[in-house]
Amino acid sequence: MIRLPNHSKLGNILLVDDKPDNLRLLSEMLIDNGYEVRRVTKGKMALITARASPPDLVLLDIKMPDMDGYEVCVQLKADSRTAEIPVIFMSALDELPDKVKAFTMGGVDYITKPFQVEEVLVRVKTQITLRRQQQQLQIQNRQLQEEIQRRKEIEAALQRSQSELQKANAELYRLAHLDGLTHVANRRRFDEYIDREWRRLAREGQPLSLIMCDVDYFKPYNDHYGHQMGDDCLRAIARAISDSLKRPADLAARYGGEEFAVLLPNTPLDGAIAVAEDISRSVRHLEIPHPHSQIGAIVTLSFGVGSQIPHPENHPSTLIDLADRALYQSKEHGRDRVTALP
Repeated sequence: MIRLPNHSKLGNILLVDDKPDNLRLLSEMLIDNGYEVRRVTKGKMALITARASPPDLVLLDIKMPDMDGYEVCVQLKADSRTAEIPVIFMSALDELPDKVKAFTMGGVDYITKPFQVEEVLVRVKTQITLRRQQQQLQIQNRQLQEEIQRRKEIEAALQRSQSELQKANAELYRLAHLDGLTHVANRRRFDEYIDREWRRLAREGQPLSLIMCDVDYFKPYNDHYGHQMGDDCLRAIARAISDSLKRPADLAARYGGEEFAVLLPNTPLDGAIAVAEDISRSVRHLEIPHPHSQIGAIVTLSFGVGSQIPHPENHPSTLIDLADRALYQSKEHGRDRVTALP
């Protein structure tokens, strides 16, 4: 993380010059004006010093015996630890190509020797101020990026929480609206659905059909085989009913005990009769043994079918009563049959 230098002075400056007199003069001048100063006479030592403890500014002579100032500057800029340190070149070279080369190598300013004290101080102050501002901007940018990242993480966590909540709600809805034994819709779901479809089809003037079906002689089956086998029988029948429905809008529900209901929106009476007959065949094909049935050796169903075009002033119970009466007639006339009432 970027941190501003923690100096009691105005800034930390590294002086690089192979002339001791120049170093002494510059050093005294800068110290007297509140700067902290380190001095080296060789280019290689300048690199070692800057990398060990980066200064706020480097004042760099060009002509030095072991490594000239241009090469020192190039190496400073090539190292991530020192790349952003501003470098002011100091030289007796006053030709334009020398100055151009200094800036090309990465220098930010160029002071010609012999220098004026006021000029050096102004240029030093300007570059250190710019460096501090740059560091402050880097800190603010880093903080901004960290804040953006934190917000992204918070948003991602919220999205995960919302997704998990949606899944949990969906699971709760499923559990609240499915019959725990047969895994078709339960009575609560049936009541909600028939009420909704009744109102919708009343607006559209389209038919709503209902099939009520009951397992024939289920009590003797339970008494003979036991409740576990009875539960298995009801599950198999529920699957057969569900598999017989072809449209997503059709709903199979356990109405209570061994009784099932099938709601068929936008379906006229003849279509509902066809669905009931298809369910009857599917359950017969299961060939579930029922030696105590009074009408055969396998499990069968009795059906009552009703169909109406809903009216907003009526209630869905009128359709339920119609299908119930038809189911009662099926039972009265020998069971294992489909009876429809218009």
